[in-house]
Amino acid sequence: MEQEIVAGSISQLQEIDPAVNSSLNKTQRRLLLMAAAVSSGTGLAVELLLGTLASYLVGNPALAYGIAVGGFLAAMGIGSYLSRFIAPQADGDILQRKLLLAFVGVELAIAPLTAVLPLGLFALFVMGGSIWMELFLVTVILGLLAGLEVPLLTRIMEKAEGVKDALAGILALDYLGALFGSLGFPIIFLPWLGMFPTAFVLGSFPAFMVFAIARNFAPIRRLGYVGLATGVLLFTLAPLAVPLSNNLENNLYTAPIVKRVQSRYQRIVLTRKGKDVRLFLNGDLQMSTLDEYRYHEALVHPAMSAATNPRRVLVLGAGDGMAVREILKWQGVEQVVVIELDPEVIKIANRYPQLLQVNKGALKDPRVQVINADAFAKAPALNQTFDVMIADFPDPDEKIIAKLYSEGFYRRLMGRLADNGILVTQASSPFFAPKVLSCIAATLSEVGLKVNPYVVDVPSFGPWGFVLASRNPVESNQLQLPVNTRFLTPTILHHLFELPKDVQLGNAEVNRLSHPVIVRYQSDSRWIAY
Repeated sequence: MEQEIVAGSISQLQEIDPAVNSSLNKTQRRLLLMAAAVSSGTGLAVELLLGTLASYLVGNPALAYGIAVGGFLAAMGIGSYLSRFIAPQADGDILQRKLLLAFVGVELAIAPLTAVLPLGLFALFVMGGSIWMELFLVTVILGLLAGLEVPLLTRIMEKAEGVKDALAGILALDYLGALFGSLGFPIIFLPWLGMFPTAFVLGSFPAFMVFAIARNFAPIRRLGYVGLATGVLLFTLAPLAVPLSNNLENNLYTAPIVKRVQSRYQRIVLTRKGKDVRLFLNGDLQMSTLDEYRYHEALVHPAMSAATNPRRVLVLGAGDGMAVREILKWQGVEQVVVIELDPEVIKIANRYPQLLQVNKGALKDPRVQVINADAFAKAPALNQTFDVMIADFPDPDEKIIAKLYSEGFYRRLMGRLADNGILVTQASSPFFAPKVLSCIAATLSEVGLKVNPYVVDVPSFGPWGFVLASRNPVESNQLQLPVNTRFLTPTILHHLFELPKDVQLGNAEVNRLSHPVIVRYQSDSRWIAY
């Protein structure tokens, strides 16, 4: 960011006659410095908002943030360069007036565009538009305007303070504002206001800044009321963005939405059609109450059966409580520790009546301890060992999730797995992402475990893969099923590890923290047919 700012500022500063002095009082100077912080913080928060929105709509967060941040910064560089053509021949008070008018004009343009462009991007996606081209255009528009801000502020201040002091002050506040923007968006705005109300509130900040500045600069005082009216309007309209965006979001799902929550980590949506309640995280289906029992019985009972007297169970993910419901069917279970990143998922599982009915209140059982934390850091740091570990993470289509399927993570977990313990993990679709199953099996083998991949048909997902791993061999014909089930039978259990002919292992690399190949495997082109 600094290179773009300096390139646009210095070239213009060199053209101005240093003999002319347009002084600033302390209040004016402080307001201009504050404007630098507000513009930077708002701009960075908008970049994050656009990246979050695009990754929610189409996945691929690396590309989404790459376009949002990279496109924004590149456009800022162009905007910074273009600032040199604003009032190139003016001097003194005339120059200051023209620069102030230009800056105020930029802020009054940024304010409504910040509010409405993300909502417009969402609407175009719902109507079938090309999200990547639209995202690029939105970032270019906002980035060009944002690139004008700091050079204009620097040129206003440098006549009173000199180039060195003006740049130092503006850049310091610019970077400080960026810090507040980068932290404020994920911690405060997104979870408390939601995506689109946040855009309207962010848009109101530069408008209110125009009002504050204009009150202290006589040549632009009337424009202050335009800024005030714009800020109040955007702030007032922020709540109205919720029903509008909800109506747009309804078109993305085939069943009515009955619950939607924007947490710090993800967009959580529940849909319901008759008895079928479906849970979506960032638009990806996680489970359907019609057939979830197939998935969760297949995830839990082979591992519990293969363990010797399973008393302590560690569950990673699975905040909907369905896997815990199956675990608690085993009489010898004394303790279940659930590590779920998002507390909002736990709240929905414990409070939404249809989910609570299906998971049978499992998360409220006195034997269950729920820890809201990142399993990557928390699980290896636990001070006890477990007879069974059940990993029910989202599919590894992002690097941040891929670490939960990595050799480094599994190796750190080994200290928490009892000598005769069993580890099982979901392993995506062996049909739509055939190498993921092989990759997870190869990765678990790399840490010294014997692996037993298996596949079960789940109507909502199609054929679904799992990998069971242990230090000692597991004989499927020795597995017992002493609990009530709706899908699994002793016969299925005994033949569980017989893979279909079209599921072939091999030809997959180990997934490592330094080289998350599983993301590429998960992004197989076969998903287009899903």
